[in-house]
Amino acid sequence: MKIKYIYQQIISHISILVVAFIVLSILFTHYVETLVYTNKADELAEYGENIIHDLQRSRDSGNLVLNEYNHVLSGRNIQYMIFDESRRIVYPTGGRIILKDEEWNKIRAGQTVTVKQENNRFDQAVTFVLLPYMQNGTFIGGILLTSPISGLREMISQINQYLWYAVVAALFVAIMLSWVLSKVHVKRIKRLQEATSLVSAGDYSVKLPASNFDEIGELAEDFNEMVQKLNESNEEIESLENRRRQFMADVSHELRTPLTTINGVIQGIKNNMIPEEEKDRSIKLISKETNRLIRLVNENLDYEKIRSNQVKLQKSNIELLDVLEIIKDQLDILAEKKNNEIVVNVEHNVMIYADYDRLVQILINITKNSIQFTENGTIMLSGKAVFEETIIEIQDTGIGIDPEDVENIWRRFYKADLSRTTNPYGEFGLGLSIVKKLVQLHDGKIDVFSEKGMGTKFVIRFPVKHLQG
Repeated sequence: MKIKYIYQQIISHISILVVAFIVLSILFTHYVETLVYTNKADELAEYGENIIHDLQRSRDSGNLVLNEYNHVLSGRNIQYMIFDESRRIVYPTGGRIILKDEEWNKIRAGQTVTVKQENNRFDQAVTFVLLPYMQNGTFIGGILLTSPISGLREMISQINQYLWYAVVAALFVAIMLSWVLSKVHVKRIKRLQEATSLVSAGDYSVKLPASNFDEIGELAEDFNEMVQKLNESNEEIESLENRRRQFMADVSHELRTPLTTINGVIQGIKNNMIPEEEKDRSIKLISKETNRLIRLVNENLDYEKIRSNQVKLQKSNIELLDVLEIIKDQLDILAEKKNNEIVVNVEHNVMIYADYDRLVQILINITKNSIQFTENGTIMLSGKAVFEETIIEIQDTGIGIDPEDVENIWRRFYKADLSRTTNPYGEFGLGLSIVKKLVQLHDGKIDVFSEKGMGTKFVIRFPVKHLQG
């Protein structure tokens, strides 16, 4: 059975209030009843003590004292009688007083006996008090004072009646407040439910009013943060999908060129359309384009292995100077084509803890990018050992990078307009993404600093060996 939240709230509130009122009413009624009977018993005891005291002071005019008290107490609907040590009533009439053995023993021992409600021994239900009459420490009788409880019950009943009026009024106010508060909470929850439905339908522009007033407000704030992250993720997915499409288009374009060349040369040789003296050059062209295709495929496969952490590093301590000299030797010819100079600046005995092949891959990739965007300039390869890390810096005097592109260069499929040149990584926008992944596999960090027209500097930091384990 489905019960709306607003009714659940109202039922729970009213149930708690009803139980609380019932418990309080019972306790209050019991307290008032006890208080009334106790006060009446105290009043009777006080009158009895006064009667005994006045009798002891005026022995010759005892009847006069008793008659005066009888006149006063009858006006308050209180009766009293005096009895001797043999239970015989000596005032106001004869006869014997009816007492329980327990009551008689207590009064003979000089104790006061109080009974708040007695329904059987008298003509009507009463509250009565028994006080001992002692003379020189000897029990010579006692005094019994009674008061009907019918008036007390009427007063208690009237008090209870007013109490129930207050309970009904309080319940009415509580129901109204509960209804209003429940409507407010249900409205807020409905708003959250509608916003959730919009998000599930793909609308990430939803925003709820948030506050720290209560848990629902905090939930709305968390909901807004969730929607914001979903929106950012959705934008990133769309951006990634656009880059993926562009990447596939670029791959298709780059692969089509060597495949077209190879196919054309093979068809020419097959149909004897290439002169004999040109065949060796044609075969060399086929070999070159085939190697280019293999390199392109391997580099893309390499990226996927690195991205999925399938690459296992074989780390060791390597002298940095040797590595940078090798990079310089391999890329000097490429640099000279653009009239660039590669300069190595590192002290002897500077060690770096890394996988040799992957370190060379990192440095070659960054250095090629520096050569690619530099003409008639210098590429500086430097390194140094500082506290618990080895730092490599590759700095060029090239065209630099636009500020808005600095962070984008690490993104997969990113490709700057000028990257369609000699570097195959640059062609596909994978190079620097691979570099960053490899540096992270070494537990290192890489940063780039650049200004348009002022060159670019890459800073790589590798921790020393004892930090690796």
